Amino acid sequence: MNRIKLLIFVLFALLCTNVRSQVHISNAGYKLVFSEEFDKNGKPDSAVWNFEYGFVRNKEFQWYQENNAYEKDGVLVIEGRKEKIKNPAYDAESNSWRKNREFAEYSSASINTRGKKEFLYGRFEIRARIDTAMGLWPAIWTLGVNRNWPGNGEIDLMESYPVNGIHYILANVLSVDEKSSLQKWHSIKTPLSKFLEKDKHWPKKFHIWRMDWDEKAIRLYLDNEILNETLLTTTIGPDGFQPFNQPHYILLNLAIGGDNGGDLTYTKFPTKYEIDYVRVYQKK
Repeated sequence: MNRIKLLIFVLFALLCTNVRSQVHISNAGYKLVFSEEFDKNGKPDSAVWNFEYGFVRNKEFQWYQENNAYEKDGVLVIEGRKEKIKNPAYDAESNSWRKNREFAEYSSASINTRGKKEFLYGRFEIRARIDTAMGLWPAIWTLGVNRNWPGNGEIDLMESYPVNGIHYILANVLSVDEKSSLQKWHSIKTPLSKFLEKDKHWPKKFHIWRMDWDEKAIRLYLDNEILNETLLTTTIGPDGFQPFNQPHYILLNLAIGGDNGGDLTYTKFPTKYEIDYVRVYQKK
């Protein structure tokens, strides 16, 4: 009887964690132009992915480095670790947060396809499993190839972090306001509790984040449910530049702490952000 109970428990755990998503997405009318399945073991393919290094953005706590990203058992793992790393650019007198920290207390990885795989319009589909513990800030996003941020345009298919103690799943489009030249966020924040009400095992499962992007609009979905629709008539910059009528490249990263990560007091390390695949389709 104990063996039967153990078998039932193992089967249930597999169903809750690593089973392929049951969400059906019809790609009729599209052709697959890029597919990264992460099916080998080892480092991400250098012909596709670039790494970021050190302290990069948003006053985040982690030190980005290569060995925190690896492919294993058919998924890309971006691993967050609690470890002390010496900052080689340390300057106690500097006003820069990138330099006046003597050590990083955490490490992680951030990879992107800039200069290697860039796309203008299409359907972007990423299947991933995220850790929703406090202090973690996983993301799936794109940036335009021309102009500096934020003028190049940013699309966040997924961000996950707390706001005033409430955890959200975010879907965002960032442009520059036509009149004020300030950042213009088209942001939808959906409480994590909404997904937990439907499925209490939601954080243990893989989910599909999707973007449908064409000349008229950007539509962001989670498991086939639309979260954000942004019309491109609302994203034109002050000089008439349209950041979403240019190719974008893909970024995958796990940030820790910083401007939006949250309190890490009770967060357990190491932690894993897992990406099953990245696929891009374009209309036939």
